[in-house]
Amino acid sequence: MFLGHYGVAFAAKRLAPRTSLGALSFAAQFLDELWPILLLLGIEQVRIVPRFTSPNGLKFVYYPFSHSLLMAIVWGIVIGAIYFLIARNRRSAAVLGLLVLSHWFLDVPMHLRDLPLWPGPSSPLVGWGWWNSIAVTTIVELTIFAAGISVYARSTRARDRIGSWGLWAYVIVLAGLFFASNGPPPPSERALAWTALAIWLFVPWAWWVDKHRSPIAQIDARTAQYPSTL
Repeated sequence: MFLGHYGVAFAAKRLAPRTSLGALSFAAQFLDELWPILLLLGIEQVRIVPRFTSPNGLKFVYYPFSHSLLMAIVWGIVIGAIYFLIARNRRSAAVLGLLVLSHWFLDVPMHLRDLPLWPGPSSPLVGWGWWNSIAVTTIVELTIFAAGISVYARSTRARDRIGSWGLWAYVIVLAGLFFASNGPPPPSERALAWTALAIWLFVPWAWWVDKHRSPIAQIDARTAQYPSTL
């Protein structure tokens, strides 16, 4: 899953209005942000097998440290704890931790049976294999993505053109990458890892866009405090 993770991050803004969309996106995609780093370090493994699954041709051979259920729980606790130590906001820290964990559960329907429950050869592997259908993959991804954008758009308001046009540019680029990923696979596993690192760029982009938007609740509170005299 790709767009769905960003959709959940968008929707989470309603639960944690003081938390930047950049932090929410970082947490929701953390497992995929960590994965290419571990690939480049030789800790995890993937193979490019054309037509292995309909959309991407990737065979995930070994990735228990980024994509096992146990490690998703551990990473969620770590990310949530770090955020709490910095911001002292329990609610936002909990939301970020759950976003990290949500990544694994959103991946289960899409992946083949390759997601481990814990690191080690004894772990069962799970996955429902929806990636084998481009139609199902597209419908599920776009539905979650659109729902999340809708929640975010109704929970925040643009303060300027960056908050408006920057948001929709962000959305369009994400959607474009999703459809582009259904094309020919990368020439090598190493090229795949370097390309996958590009998703880190969406963290500062989301932060920048969100900085130019305000939660509706804050706007309403200021309006109630300083009512119009007209």
